[in-house]
Amino acid sequence: MKVLTLYPLKRSRLLLITVMLILCISAFGQQRLLVIGGGKRPPEAMKRFVEWSGGTKAKIMVITWASGVPTESFESLKKQFVSAGAVSVEHAPVRPLDAATRSVFIDQLKGSSGVFFSGGDQNRIMDVLADDELLRLIREKYAAGTPFGGTSAGAAVMSDPMMTGDADLKVLDGTKVGVRKGLGLLPNVLFDQHFLVRQRHNRLFGLMLENPNMLGIGIDEDTAVLIEDNRRLTVSGETQVMLVYSKNGKQPFQLSFLTSGKSFDVAKRKPIDR
Repeated sequence: MKVLTLYPLKRSRLLLITVMLILCISAFGQQRLLVIGGGKRPPEAMKRFVEWSGGTKAKIMVITWASGVPTESFESLKKQFVSAGAVSVEHAPVRPLDAATRSVFIDQLKGSSGVFFSGGDQNRIMDVLADDELLRLIREKYAAGTPFGGTSAGAAVMSDPMMTGDADLKVLDGTKVGVRKGLGLLPNVLFDQHFLVRQRHNRLFGLMLENPNMLGIGIDEDTAVLIEDNRRLTVSGETQVMLVYSKNGKQPFQLSFLTSGKSFDVAKRKPIDR
């Protein structure tokens, strides 16, 4: 019987193989999310989204279901994405979807390397995604590593539960804040938009009182957060982002205010010093 002799790999070669395996694993399914609070979309954040999506080889799909003026919304976003380095920017079929446009949407989603939701009314997005298969396909697309982004209503829809826009802002009462199912791309996170300029503190605080295990992220206009691997959050833009959180799921809550360039560990729920 022939005996095979196995020789140990040299340490340097073994290390190289290990590093290559780690890089391959980390590159597959790395989630990346751009959430903009409305107003002006920070150019650096939009440029990063294009880079995430493949740079000049990116194929970005813009979904304007939230908008009452979908063509205008698409053209504005397309212009900025092209300025940021994208070549291919496609408009997803507008709502409501029929059998034909639904099929077109699914094909576009499968072929896209980046997906971005416009502003408007987040409820319109979730009305379309009452179609459970479409919602599942979108969540699977993000989980597989395709970058997702959104502004204003396109930011609110990233949460689950998602704020509908209905709220009594005079009280700290989460039961008076309208919510419904959202995309929930980032688990256990509540996004609020137009945060400082529209004084929406009470509705986020109220929801946090009802959901103390979640992380509340209030993003002001002209400002964005870029979140990599569902963990490292970095602020980009002109004003501030407020984070509300508890480390043990109980009060008291902690607050962090971050300006452009500052980072936060979503998993450990603490600012990152470097």
